[in-house]
Amino acid sequence: MAKPVKEAAVESNGLIDQISVELSPLLDFFGEHMAVRAVAVVGLFLLLALVVDRILLRVLRRISERTQSKLDDQLINFCSTPLFQTIILLGFAAAMTVLKVDDQIKVIAFAVMQSYAILLWSLFLIRASRLLLRNMALSRQRFALVRNQTLPLFQNIALLLILGLAVYLIFTAWHIDMTAWLASAGIIGIAVGFAAKDTLANLFSGVFILADTPYKIGDYIVLDSGERGEVTHIGIRSTRILTRDDVEVTIPNSIMGNTKIINESGGPYTKYRIRVKVGVAYGSDVDRVRELLMAAAGEEQAICADPEPRVRLRAFGPSSLDFELLGWIEEPSLRGRVVDALLTTIYKRFVAEGIEIPYSKHDLYIKELPPGR
Repeated sequence: MAKPVKEAAVESNGLIDQISVELSPLLDFFGEHMAVRAVAVVGLFLLLALVVDRILLRVLRRISERTQSKLDDQLINFCSTPLFQTIILLGFAAAMTVLKVDDQIKVIAFAVMQSYAILLWSLFLIRASRLLLRNMALSRQRFALVRNQTLPLFQNIALLLILGLAVYLIFTAWHIDMTAWLASAGIIGIAVGFAAKDTLANLFSGVFILADTPYKIGDYIVLDSGERGEVTHIGIRSTRILTRDDVEVTIPNSIMGNTKIINESGGPYTKYRIRVKVGVAYGSDVDRVRELLMAAAGEEQAICADPEPRVRLRAFGPSSLDFELLGWIEEPSLRGRVVDALLTTIYKRFVAEGIEIPYSKHDLYIKELPPGR
């Protein structure tokens, strides 16, 4: 609801009237002619704007050039135009007070100038917020939550907040009651929140995943459900992995944030340890078995020399001595190919050396034959 013109005029004139009172002794030099005094007010504010722009801001720029960061230089450049134009607008508003124009015209003019100033500073805040968020994304050690992946999200949130504040201030400048609008917006927000709760859950989980980084693009992960693959995309809504069968699996972030994930590429480096279990018959020369297994690992180029491979006798099995060959590979994606090569080499060497690889055997004893047989 709009307020009466006289009441609105009184509220709008507070600061401007105070400025006019302060300028009255200076304006006496220009006589009693209202138009001349109004032009003088505009000229004084124009002079003030030039002083601020050409002297004050220039001094601030020279000071900011001495700092290592370029952030302060860009912020000073951003605020130059809105600051200059705001001072000019104050001059025109003060000149209208000196001219003593009609209250209705004054209210409309003040509302137009306030709206223009709000738009100017809103544009400054949008540019400044984008600049600050970009710098925060580059400083990952200090701001873990703001990263290149989450940067668009925070930029959009800042944009919505600034635009919402600008709309509220513009409505206030025109003396429009925002109570009903805010109540409606609150009801709509609650309805949207209930309708999109799954989407919001994915959204917040995506932000926390990007901030906490339990995995990153290129890592090999294993899910609780058994899927294993390379992470190819981490979005705000979902995570995608590419399995070894070249099948892309998309998992909502709300699930990824509440499930156990094995990151095979995690740890101090991306190397992955493979385990090849081999059983040999009882009576085999265990020292020779160790030599053959180490020789097989040494022949495979994909096996890392550091950490060096090793062989362990794990157990006395029901029908075999259970050995295990352990070696490191550069990345988990090589596991299948390297295990295949090692098993092939081990089998050939055992056959050549006459080392038996036992397998399950079952003997059937017939107690008696049926009658007539």
